[in-house]
Amino acid sequence: MQTEKRAVLFANGRAKPGFEVSLLPGDFLVAVDGGLHHLKRLELKPDLLIGDLDSVDASDLAEIIDAGIEVQRFPPAKNQTDLELALEYVLKNDYTQIVIAYPFGDRLDHTLGSLSLLSRLDLAGKTLSLDDGLVEARLLDGSASLTTQPGDLISLIAWGMPVEGIITKGLQYSLNNESLVPWQTRGISNIALAHSIEIDFRSGRLLIIRTKSHSGG
Repeated sequence: MQTEKRAVLFANGRAKPGFEVSLLPGDFLVAVDGGLHHLKRLELKPDLLIGDLDSVDASDLAEIIDAGIEVQRFPPAKNQTDLELALEYVLKNDYTQIVIAYPFGDRLDHTLGSLSLLSRLDLAGKTLSLDDGLVEARLLDGSASLTTQPGDLISLIAWGMPVEGIITKGLQYSLNNESLVPWQTRGISNIALAHSIEIDFRSGRLLIIRTKSHSGG
């Protein structure tokens, strides 16, 4: 049973064949501009359409308006991406679990911008993840137990500063009170051995990127 408010923000990135983002009953579904096409592909209606709407067909927009769905339209010349505007909306409305669905695409700048949203200071006490069904990214400020499948590829990346005192359980290449730094690649391409892994560390922020070994995990 879902006990916390969860929002899923559908960005306009690529879906990976055979992999889909998992949805839960009661999720608040946000179409972020052209991300509306993912909801249409999944035969779902959004609860909100937000952005400058330069990637939304006029017929699709008319359908959304006719259905009485909330639309927040912004001018193209703005200081925030459509995705950041969507994230601010759900944060202001007290959603504590947030998934950015299908955030990865052809543009490296957009991908880096999406990852940078994980660093927002107002995410304290909340959970934000980027997930395209195949790859999931989260930023950790402290210890965590993460659901995995044996064989999943797990990369640990020091985010912005050294991460010290790392202890891991459930990974093929374990760390025992060790450090990772942003300018080295030691934490890339570890492997999950079980259905969960445990990560603890003393200081810093750790970006966790999980690539699933198979669909449905």
